[in-house]
Amino acid sequence: MVKRPAVDDYLPILVLLILGFLFAAVSFVASALLAPKKRPTAAKTAPYECGIVPTIEPPVRFPVRFYLIAMIFIIFDIEIVFLYPWAVIFRQLNSFGLVEVVVFAAVVFASFLFLISNGALTWGPAKRLERAMPSRTSSSTIARIAAGPGGPGGPSDPSGPGRTVFTDPVPPATGDPVSPTGPGQAA
Repeated sequence: MVKRPAVDDYLPILVLLILGFLFAAVSFVASALLAPKKRPTAAKTAPYECGIVPTIEPPVRFPVRFYLIAMIFIIFDIEIVFLYPWAVIFRQLNSFGLVEVVVFAAVVFASFLFLISNGALTWGPAKRLERAMPSRTSSSTIARIAAGPGGPGGPSDPSGPGRTVFTDPVPPATGDPVSPTGPGQAA
């Protein structure tokens, strides 16, 4: 058997490095040659906001919580990447491998619980639901309509500013046509 020089083992790595640098150089040269030669206008350098001209300046920095969420995602992503090789050789590792992966998962889970306890996943103040309107039923609708002008939806109601309701002092007789806005109301 012929003994090869040690340099032959590194030749594929050298070729790969040369190809990488060559690809980068050709990309830069091609970009410089093929790019348009015009100077960019103000419209082209402005940030694109879905076709809407921005009225306010964007905030300078993202909130720190954005980065925390990204780091949590990366931590769990790396944990999954480490579990794949472990799963492949699980039978060869026996109980030692099981104990090691349980310790690894426990440390990652404990750090996740620490992040949650410090509020890493909360976005702003706690939001409380406020009851804006009672649930609509036929009886509540009848009560609202029967309340008349001073009741909900009437002229003194703040939910309907500028809305004037005219009522007819004489209710319509049976068989009279009813206007589309309701009995006794002007459009």
